[in-house]
Amino acid sequence: FQEIGKHECYFINGMEKVRFVERYIYNREQLLHFDSDVGHYVGDTPFGEFQARYFNSQTDFMEETRAAVDTFCRHNYNVS
Repeated sequence: FQEIGKHECYFINGMEKVRFVERYIYNREQLLHFDSDVGHYVGDTPFGEFQARYFNSQTDFMEETRAAVDTFCRHNYNVS
């Protein structure tokens, strides 16, 4: 089983409002996603709900994911 993870950054008014979205897709179906506005993973399928519960229970992993707004999006703002 191979998932594809997509990472997206949305910038509103430059860097005034930054949103990080991570999507896990398998066989063209989104299984789960993380939205920095929500702050945790949400399952979009029954399997995705199982995965989301696991990811959300990993405190260190969730800290890194929540920080992606700064470490991934804001850090790479001038690159794009």
